[in-house]
Amino acid sequence: MIKITFPDQSVREYEAGITGLQIAESISPRLAQDVIACGVNGQTTELNRPINEDAEFVLYKWDDEEGKHAFWHTSAHLMAEAIQELYPGTQFGIGPAIENGFYYDIMPPEGVKISDVDFPVIEKKMQELVQRKEMLVKSNISKSDALKFFGDKGQTYKNELIAELEDGQITTYTQGNFTDLCKGPHLMSTAPIKAIKILSVAAAYWRGDEKRPMMTRMYGITFPKKKLLDEYLQKLEEAKKRDHRKIGKEMDLFFFSERVGKGLPMWLPKGTQLRLRLQDFLRKIQKKYGYQEVITPHIGGKSLYVTSGHYAHYGKDSFQPIHTPEEDEEYMLKPMNCPHHCEIYALHPRSYKELPLRIAEFGTVYRYEQSGELHGLTRVRSFTQDDAHIFCRPDQVKGEFLRVMDIISIIFKALDFKEFEAQISLRDPSNKEKYIGSDEVWEEAERAIIEACEEKGLNARKELGEAAFYGPKLDFMIKDAIGRRWQLGTIQVDYNLPERFKLEYTGSDNDKHRPVMIHRAPFGSMERFVAVLIEHTAGHFPLWLTPDQVIVLPISEKFNDYAQKVNAYLNANDVRSTVDERNEKIGRKIRDNEMKRIPYMLVVGEKEQAEGTVSVRKQGQGDQGSMKFEDFAKKINEEVRQMTENL
Repeated sequence: MIKITFPDQSVREYEAGITGLQIAESISPRLAQDVIACGVNGQTTELNRPINEDAEFVLYKWDDEEGKHAFWHTSAHLMAEAIQELYPGTQFGIGPAIENGFYYDIMPPEGVKISDVDFPVIEKKMQELVQRKEMLVKSNISKSDALKFFGDKGQTYKNELIAELEDGQITTYTQGNFTDLCKGPHLMSTAPIKAIKILSVAAAYWRGDEKRPMMTRMYGITFPKKKLLDEYLQKLEEAKKRDHRKIGKEMDLFFFSERVGKGLPMWLPKGTQLRLRLQDFLRKIQKKYGYQEVITPHIGGKSLYVTSGHYAHYGKDSFQPIHTPEEDEEYMLKPMNCPHHCEIYALHPRSYKELPLRIAEFGTVYRYEQSGELHGLTRVRSFTQDDAHIFCRPDQVKGEFLRVMDIISIIFKALDFKEFEAQISLRDPSNKEKYIGSDEVWEEAERAIIEACEEKGLNARKELGEAAFYGPKLDFMIKDAIGRRWQLGTIQVDYNLPERFKLEYTGSDNDKHRPVMIHRAPFGSMERFVAVLIEHTAGHFPLWLTPDQVIVLPISEKFNDYAQKVNAYLNANDVRSTVDERNEKIGRKIRDNEMKRIPYMLVVGEKEQAEGTVSVRKQGQGDQGSMKFEDFAKKINEEVRQMTENL
């Protein structure tokens, strides 16, 4: 008999060899119909896998991330099976589940190019295969047999992967006539897959290396019900409307220039206003929380990044070193701000009485992202982090975590991010050698993070083995207005850099001690945060933040002078206003400025000029009536005051 412990800590005994599905059936036949995978001692696995020892056990349905992962991983195999039947001779690379769906990297036979016109054919073949309700059969296979099996099929990419695996740890999954190198997890069969959509096709270098062959990457998504697919496709259409690249162009916020370079955003005046306003917002908060702002260079000596470890970690992702006429003198565009901040800390001897020392910077960093990885503002080669580094004593870590969590909470509330999740990334207790720092400091840091989350009532998910090698961390993932998840805000504990830079402080015992370093970036990067904010709000920014709060629209050129008078008064009274003096009909002006998401439009003509009024239109709500322009200025300022008084 074995003991099975459930998430509520209840325990049941079963005979060894029982499967996850049988356990579900023992609880409820209805439950057994709904579950699609299970977790055994922290590992997601198939429902038909025998359990032969005492285990922590959990059942996963479609709504669980682990369930979706198994569902979409199986679907990737299903798509590969369909492609194998349709295009014999195709070579297969990797096919993982991703956050929304799955992809498979393939190399079609010579002369075959798969495009979107082929999607219906592939979908139809996948549906045919689903009707067979093929079981997924896992097999353990020796390295030599695996190399022969995939070699006989001409699968050179699979053999490259096998060559890197250890004998005795290689598994395959077979469904019908398709066998794939894979460690799982999967569904028991393809039967639950009811709705299928191939989403897109793209080019991707094999294993992300631009020196390797270019493969075809097929993206798809599947669901257990057609209704769920319809809802997802509707969400995709909404996402297209909210695309920050499209809205950024319509609102004149930013652009990219081939001459300037790929992945190097150019901020236009209105985008710059938006970005600076966000920075000023955070600056005010940071001042209240005791941060000191610094400015460091955009480059640094190569030895700085060798000392910090960033050269070893980011060297291949960095721009090539800058050589000077001096012999052996090399500089690099900085990939991180933290080494510079370590040098600031090390400038003077420090006492325990000075800690915590909080250093903040809106520092621009540079990383050489591959061309195929670039995407608008969310993946760029130049970005500005709202970086801060807190140097503190070990006993101060929890308090500093609580303060940073307060800052992140203020930002999320101000920008209407109502739904968010948090993840505590902890050390793998069974593999401590890959982490630096003593057990004592790790336990203290992890306990501080967990207790900080508990004090804030934050139900953070704990993930063993997800900590960085230098310390545990807390990450925040927000849900935007259409339910997509974005990672924003991170707090990381670091024992590595203080050790590498030999940072010290004199303790109350007059001995030298290493400070703990906390990395903190509530926005993450200004570029990515603005992109997320645009897509969350669809460009309808809060009134206090938006670049233009008001635009004055004269009905004809005769009223341009009056429009300018109104505009001048508004600007003099802290209302951000402009005038549209184009020689266009008023309907055209209204439509064009609706596209620019300006919150208020003030239409002025003969009647308004005579009465000293403006006709007010609100974005998305139409006509709001007339009022004195002086009263309108008071109204806007009052709206902004109410929005910001608690920020």
